[in-house]
Amino acid sequence: MSRKVTDKAVGDRPVRHVKTIIIGSGFAGLGLAIRLSQRGRTDYLVLERGSDVGGTWRDNTYPGAACDVPSHLYSYSFALNPNWSRSFSRQGEIQQYIQGVADKYNVRDKHLFDCDVTGARWNNATTQWEIESTKGSFTADTVVSAVGALCEPALPDIKGINDFQGEIFHSARWNHDADLTGKRVAIIGTGASAIQIVPAIAGKVAQLDVYQRTAPWLLPRLDRPYTKPERLAFKYLPGYQRLSRAAIYAARETQVVGLAKVPALMQAFELLAKAKLHYEVRDPELRAKVTPNFRIGCKRMLISNNYYPALSRDNVDVVTDGIAEVRANSIVTKDGTEREIDALIVATGFHVTDSPTYETIAGRDGRTLSEVFDQIGQQGYKGSTIANFPNMFFLLGPNVGLGHTSMVYMIESQINYVADALATVDRLGLRTVEVRKDVQDEFNADLQRKLGKSVWINGGCASWYLDKHGNNTTLWPDFTFEFRRLTKSFDVDAYETTPASEPSRADLKVGAL
Repeated sequence: MSRKVTDKAVGDRPVRHVKTIIIGSGFAGLGLAIRLSQRGRTDYLVLERGSDVGGTWRDNTYPGAACDVPSHLYSYSFALNPNWSRSFSRQGEIQQYIQGVADKYNVRDKHLFDCDVTGARWNNATTQWEIESTKGSFTADTVVSAVGALCEPALPDIKGINDFQGEIFHSARWNHDADLTGKRVAIIGTGASAIQIVPAIAGKVAQLDVYQRTAPWLLPRLDRPYTKPERLAFKYLPGYQRLSRAAIYAARETQVVGLAKVPALMQAFELLAKAKLHYEVRDPELRAKVTPNFRIGCKRMLISNNYYPALSRDNVDVVTDGIAEVRANSIVTKDGTEREIDALIVATGFHVTDSPTYETIAGRDGRTLSEVFDQIGQQGYKGSTIANFPNMFFLLGPNVGLGHTSMVYMIESQINYVADALATVDRLGLRTVEVRKDVQDEFNADLQRKLGKSVWINGGCASWYLDKHGNNTTLWPDFTFEFRRLTKSFDVDAYETTPASEPSRADLKVGAL
């Protein structure tokens, strides 16, 4: 969501009412839309600011973009794909998969594309949400935010960066019209996107300067094309693909023991990463630069087989001195060195704990999500509801993120919870549901106790997992099957509810879709 102003033609449209509005159509929003359709619900609408489904996989088209979770696990359990070409899928193939799922389950007609939600406010008098967008105004009994964490690019606060005269763009907004061949290029950042971009462009640029603030830990990327017999087995051998998926899930799930419960177990991964670093980076000076100074797992663990070799190229320099300023055609570091460049790639990640979308959602007492989080930190209940925001559910809410396995598993768990919540509201004839503050507080106190033992807190790093209060409000500190158990059904007793004692405006037709 953003703060775009609707034009007069849009403003003159009648307010349209929908029982349930879903904001966003990445893996989360699309998955919920499919579930609601499967349950026979037709009274919902998905508002998507992009021109197609896909979310982060639609937007991140930079060279080398690929997933770091195995293909068979990074897909819906109800829509397995026997046609994956390799063990770790690339961006284009994942986007094609998401588009294919949307077509298969026939939910595109429940989408309003190129519709940027600019505001959502709860109205206590009507007990409805009032939503403003670039395609007009809506009211809804229930709103589900499926706005992903990795959708709002974070730009660095560097002196002069807005005055740069060459090509400049964020990795998530890649300019495919910009030809980098033979150019002097700088990239700021060494996170998950940068380690894929650097090898993809290093061979065609004249010079590549990689500006590194913190060296990441890298593990081998066990990626390979699937053979034809394997693909045939996935497609025609009953149970083979689900068995492969289960094996991948089990192997990945063991990592959470070291990450969240017994950090000492991460030493095995650290030894593997150090051996990889020693083998692939022969130059002692470069090796010293790219050796991390924190425990593995404290920041997101990255996988790559070609990042270190790319850094070792003669036309690639790793710059560890901080950036003092960006000039019209160069970057100046704090030691006074000036390096001329033709293009600047910003790979500095996303607004995760401080998303601009939080400023556009106002709850029961008028406070925005941003204001609530500013006071208490980014807290919710089961990552799905937040006190002060009645009749609002969140997919990919606080503490649902993962550092070791597939987010799609967590998304499907939340879909179970939200779909059952909507069914419960109908079954019990409820007008409003809002998680009790005491329940939310108890849930978060337990989360922080668990997180206190994790490598994310004790690993000696500062990461985007942490909010400004120093709390990890991003990751789930337990087994994902435990989260699946907690979200299996909607626990209405944890909520303040009001009955629908009179006909709801949801039964009245206000405008037309």
